[in-house]
Amino acid sequence: MLKEDRKAIDQCVRCGACRSVCPVFQESGWESSNARGRMLILRGLNSGLSPDHQVLDSLNSCTTCAICTEICPAGISPPGLVESGRRQLASKGITTGKQRLLAGNILSSGNTFGIKDERLSWLADRSLISKKAEYAYFVGCMNSYRYRETAARTFAILHRFGATVLPAERCCGSPLLRTGFEAHKLVKENSRQIREIGASTVITGCAGCYTTLKNSYPNEFEVKSVAEFLAEHISELYLNRLDLNVSYHDPCHLGRHSRIFDQPRELIEAICCLKEMKTSRENAGCCGGGGGVRFGYKDLSMKMAQKRLAEAPDCIDYIVTSCPLCIRNLRDAGGADRVIDLVDLLTMALP
Repeated sequence: MLKEDRKAIDQCVRCGACRSVCPVFQESGWESSNARGRMLILRGLNSGLSPDHQVLDSLNSCTTCAICTEICPAGISPPGLVESGRRQLASKGITTGKQRLLAGNILSSGNTFGIKDERLSWLADRSLISKKAEYAYFVGCMNSYRYRETAARTFAILHRFGATVLPAERCCGSPLLRTGFEAHKLVKENSRQIREIGASTVITGCAGCYTTLKNSYPNEFEVKSVAEFLAEHISELYLNRLDLNVSYHDPCHLGRHSRIFDQPRELIEAICCLKEMKTSRENAGCCGGGGGVRFGYKDLSMKMAQKRLAEAPDCIDYIVTSCPLCIRNLRDAGGADRVIDLVDLLTMALP
């Protein structure tokens, strides 16, 4: 572990403020499942503690939602330290079976699902792919394989502004980086394609892709979320009003991690009535799917998603969000088709 990480771990004052907000601790009740407990475990690992399955469960059950960072009086970022601890263990071959399976899927197929299907199957007209463009739409694994209609709708809007897609996009690498593995090959290949397109801006509709492209890729292009880009061009969309009441779920990696709160709401309020969830913006509850938790701890993930769904106000037509992983988790937890992507909502309002 880096010297800076060890110093940050030592800065934890063990106040326990994180206990009041950690979504995992609220479900399990175990000290090892909140940021304070994880800091103590990381300190132990640095002192030579031999990790067992309980240590792995503690570190790997963190969704990296960063609500602990939001309130930490010591100013540390526990999710970053947890990821550092995961890398430390993974580099020594100390991982769970689920971690290895997820990494194997991505490295063998280029997507989180480990399937060999054509990644661009959602795009009916391949002639729309330009070899050179100012904007590149990075679709991501979830929308490429699970929400293909959303991918097609997003591209249909972005193509109006001259956007293209990567001809052979691979997973951005976020699931690998979040769970302790390296993603050099994926970063290198996607960066090469972006460079060949000549794109100055990469636009993505996935919160995980956004933070990874923004923070783990070479600083050669600007990264924008779909919400940011469309908010900048809202006057060019000519949106109609909808007689709908909706609530917006802030994805952790788009909201707390990246401070993108206003743009999605600007788009929603331009076309319908926005009713906020019980917790929102920097205090928004986590869907429970991030950090590899959905893949590794499905039951725990579903409990967090159910709690988040319960925070939605009554009498709304849709819960809208800007992350396909949030959509999948909230739908599976009982939200069903009531949970939709921001682009799906905008498409309803297009002339």
